[in-house]
Amino acid sequence: MTVSTARRRPRSHGSLAATAPTVAGAASLGVRSALGGQRRHGRVIAVFPSAVYLQVDRSTEPAVIALTTSDAVRPPNAVVLAVPTRQEPFRAVREGDDAFVGDGSVLVGGRFRARVRRWWDPTPVLGPLSLARLSHGERALDAVTGPWGLSGHETPSRLADACLVGDLAHVVDSAERIVGLGPGLTPSGDDALAGLLLALRLLGGAVPGGGRAVWLADWLGVAVTAHARDRTTSLSATLLHCAARGQASLEAGAVLRGIAGQDPLVPAARRLIATGHTSGADLAWGLLLGCRAALALSAARPSLRGGGT
Repeated sequence: MTVSTARRRPRSHGSLAATAPTVAGAASLGVRSALGGQRRHGRVIAVFPSAVYLQVDRSTEPAVIALTTSDAVRPPNAVVLAVPTRQEPFRAVREGDDAFVGDGSVLVGGRFRARVRRWWDPTPVLGPLSLARLSHGERALDAVTGPWGLSGHETPSRLADACLVGDLAHVVDSAERIVGLGPGLTPSGDDALAGLLLALRLLGGAVPGGGRAVWLADWLGVAVTAHARDRTTSLSATLLHCAARGQASLEAGAVLRGIAGQDPLVPAARRLIATGHTSGADLAWGLLLGCRAALALSAARPSLRGGGT
């Protein structure tokens, strides 16, 4: 049952902290501005055995911060606790619980405090990368990527076609149409767009002639994040903002490193695809599309439509 918080007065930080045990955590640099700043009030918006999501402030990003167990999927907005899921660290947490974020820690409902002991970088370093290596990675990823949440929809196909030729106007139009499309905390359309943004920026930035792919990522990121605030969930909007900055989940980052030849690609892709109901498959489709677009735009070096040079 969802807890109503419409007229609820938040409890003070002091009263919640009095009995809260402290757990060490490793935080993404993507949430450093929130955790390193002054303490802010938030709410728990979702609770799972391996993760808790806190909404802090919808007017800024990251608006949502994830607390995850050490063996859970690791999104780019996460504070990873030094405890596994089997210890059930979130068993007493409920939706609507008060939370406080800042001063290097996260306090959740008086249940526990996560104290940041170290930081990790959610942006994988991939370059320099040859076009031949990128082409090999694209073929290998294509071999393991199958159906995803929006398979059969017309708009993603138009998005794919526009990305391959750098048609900015049609890329933006198609992307805006699939923001928020699909059920769940992270709809399929958003997960796919996150993968696309990551691949365009990170793979495009790693290959010769990839500036056109990065240019496309810049404009697509602006358009998608502008629509996300009112068109999708607060968690999904935060993940799109992260992707636009090149910040990836641990699982997506492993696939990108596999494309670059730094890690085994097939096991990484299969781990990603297995995550969530369709989220992993959705992200994989976006990564594949972005990989193809980065390859096409870098190899052919076409003139981008819509204002690029």
